[in-house]
Amino acid sequence: MPRTAQKASSTSSRKIQRTSTKGRGTDPARVNAILKKLDEAYPKATCALKHSNAFQLLIATILSAQCTDERVNLVTATLFPKYPNPKAFAYADPRELEQDIRPTGFFRNKTKSIISATKKIVEEFHGEVPKTMEELLTLPGVARKTANVVLGTGFGIAVGVVVDTHVQRLSERLDLTKNTDPKKIEQDLMKIIPQDRWIHFAHQLIWHGRRICQARKPRCIECNLEPLCYSKDKTV
Repeated sequence: MPRTAQKASSTSSRKIQRTSTKGRGTDPARVNAILKKLDEAYPKATCALKHSNAFQLLIATILSAQCTDERVNLVTATLFPKYPNPKAFAYADPRELEQDIRPTGFFRNKTKSIISATKKIVEEFHGEVPKTMEELLTLPGVARKTANVVLGTGFGIAVGVVVDTHVQRLSERLDLTKNTDPKKIEQDLMKIIPQDRWIHFAHQLIWHGRRICQARKPRCIECNLEPLCYSKDKTV
């Protein structure tokens, strides 16, 4: 092939490659389109865990590990009146608390986390849930996801993005991340989602994951994000 023809062919290939990748992955226009579609579908998305304050939200979030929010809400409906403040949890009878939260699963480990975390809140934070990521992470049983839930929903402070199983699955399906580790996924999302959207965005993905983009059989035919999605496990 003549050199000029080879050059033309190479240039054409690069143009085709650029055209095929435009509007995919984390392209800003695509991310904005996803955010717009989420706003259309879930304008009032919020945390499903019932709570009256940040402390109750902390307890409910610890209980929600490997458990549905619906079941947690059933348990906390009687749990919170029985243990109305951090001190009540901190000095509770462990065996009694285990039975109170037993329906949420992993009740022994959760009891240890709740009692240890609330004792620290009472003894080191004057009975108040701390309002910084660094301080929250010192509480037993609290990792970044729980801390982000408490900061975002409990205090309206956006320092990160909640990455639960739904956010992880949808972020991967929507090609917003190439990572599978929640901490790395969070960092990826923080780079492409405006900070003033971090809290609401997570709620929206969680709602969408529960209602439409389910793990085993995503209901793609009902999904308003379908035109923007090219996941390999799409059902349409």
